[in-house]
Amino acid sequence: MDDQNKNLILATALSFLVILVWFILFPPEEPAPVPVEQAAGVEQGAQSASVPPVAGGGAPVAPAPLPATPAETRANALAENPRLNIETPKLSGSISLTGGRLDDLDLKDYNNTLDPDSGNVTLLSPVGGENAYYALYGWAPAGDLSYEQVPGANTEWRIESGDTLTPSTPVTLVWENDAGLIFRRAFSVDENFMFSVKQSVENTSDVSRRMQPYGIVARHGEPDVVGFFILHEGVVGMSDGELTEIDYSDMPDLDVIPREGANAEITDVVESGWIGFTDKYWMTTLIPQSGSSFTSVSKYVVSADVYQTEVRLETLNIAPGETAEVQSQLFAGAKEWETIRNYERAGIDGFLDSIDWGWFFFLTKPIFAVLHWLNSLIGNMGWAIIALTFIIKAVLLPLAYKSYVSMAKMKELQPQMEKIKEKAGDDRQKLQMEMMALYKKEKVNPAAGCLPILMQIPIFFSLYKVIFVTIELRHAPWLGWITDLSAPDPSSILNLFGLLSYATPDQSSIFFIFSLGVLPIFLGISMWLQQKLNPAPPDPTQAMIFAWMPWVFMFMLGTFASGLVLYWIANNVITFMQQYAIMRSQGYTPDIFGNIRASFKKSKQPEKKK
Repeated sequence: MDDQNKNLILATALSFLVILVWFILFPPEEPAPVPVEQAAGVEQGAQSASVPPVAGGGAPVAPAPLPATPAETRANALAENPRLNIETPKLSGSISLTGGRLDDLDLKDYNNTLDPDSGNVTLLSPVGGENAYYALYGWAPAGDLSYEQVPGANTEWRIESGDTLTPSTPVTLVWENDAGLIFRRAFSVDENFMFSVKQSVENTSDVSRRMQPYGIVARHGEPDVVGFFILHEGVVGMSDGELTEIDYSDMPDLDVIPREGANAEITDVVESGWIGFTDKYWMTTLIPQSGSSFTSVSKYVVSADVYQTEVRLETLNIAPGETAEVQSQLFAGAKEWETIRNYERAGIDGFLDSIDWGWFFFLTKPIFAVLHWLNSLIGNMGWAIIALTFIIKAVLLPLAYKSYVSMAKMKELQPQMEKIKEKAGDDRQKLQMEMMALYKKEKVNPAAGCLPILMQIPIFFSLYKVIFVTIELRHAPWLGWITDLSAPDPSSILNLFGLLSYATPDQSSIFFIFSLGVLPIFLGISMWLQQKLNPAPPDPTQAMIFAWMPWVFMFMLGTFASGLVLYWIANNVITFMQQYAIMRSQGYTPDIFGNIRASFKKSKQPEKKK
């Protein structure tokens, strides 16, 4: 076996091994049987209210209980309490006047499935129905105040101003206690997914009052998540520049803190930060005013089966006749890259890191930024992926050029290498020494052929991550039958690509790997043609491995997202053209058709011998 073939088979085997390990450890995402994940992804859990924070420490005190018989459906739960409507270009929902909770929110730009009649994605849902998930604000009493004297989860607020929350019409809720305190909660919202919440308290009594403002995002029951190894779902937050991520599955294992009555992680934030829950595409995040110190809390309330994140601001002392107020923001919506980036530029520190960029963030971030820019120019994410492939190949061209030049020179050296092998015989040491001397004399690096493939591996993984986690690829069409670049090719060779009427294996089935679509087949053909730039190795074992390699990859990558397969096909086509042109420039013209004919002749040889 000559050194060129050694290097080529080494690089191919290494690439195959990495893809195989990746496929085993990270199988393709299985579609949910019902659109629960798209609807914010939590299962029905306990219906008890969340435990509020306590100023100055001490044991937590639960608010008054909720109605004994919860509503069976979300619609009934919404109808149980008076509400104030929310209507924006991207959101629709309502605020419950009971508790002043933001607990009803649909995302107008996103459907549960590709079916236009599947309904909008539901992000927030009220207590009493399935998947309770909401944001709650309030004041924790300090000093001689009691919980009955501050607004809580069951406080009946009334509307002071506004009748529908829109980007141009804020609303204000008001509640008065029997101790001379008037509480107000003002909501405003922008054109996207950001709410501004101003809490104020007016002290009309003749004594000073102390209390601590807080915000809570709570989810009842264990969320029904995608559960994919490379994807983070759970708590996400930023504390003075340090990113925090806690999976839902890890929250019950947090340290037990008796005064919290929960398993919790508590962090003191000095200047800036935020905290909330993130799913694959959606997020609900509490964002205190920049520059204000606060306590960030992640907790799992075992007794109520509630997952909770909290922001606890500094305790305030309100003198008689004074009014104190605090402002904060709440992000509740889709993790759109451009939208979140604009919020970060507006002063929310590290907000773009709420998107799960993974270990290769130094690649995934710029790759997606370029992909997003290309999509804005082209208007189609599939063509943007192909354009991105051209850019990546252009960046790697110097390395590829060096590699392909080395491969062409290795072809020229074949006669000399064969003479050295004959001369050395079985003396392996002499063979290696003379080969190294030949490489040094001709200035050829036999390992150079591996470099382009090795460079492709982290890029491939990074693009896989980008396509998997970014919402811009969700339900993004390319052309014809490819209506979702984040999902596998829906066509199947098993029913002749739709010509036959019977159903093919579902994506969740292990047999889906045999349901090859058009794109995976093109992938196999492109890899096979790329091989034909060089003659098959003379060694039968090597030849067999090379012959099977494209078709093994075809089946393995056939279950991956269409966007990733599209990138791989484009990469193969461009690589083929680059290698052909460079090898010709070095005086070696690949005999593609001759190599193809030779491969078919070899495959027929065993039959002739019989």
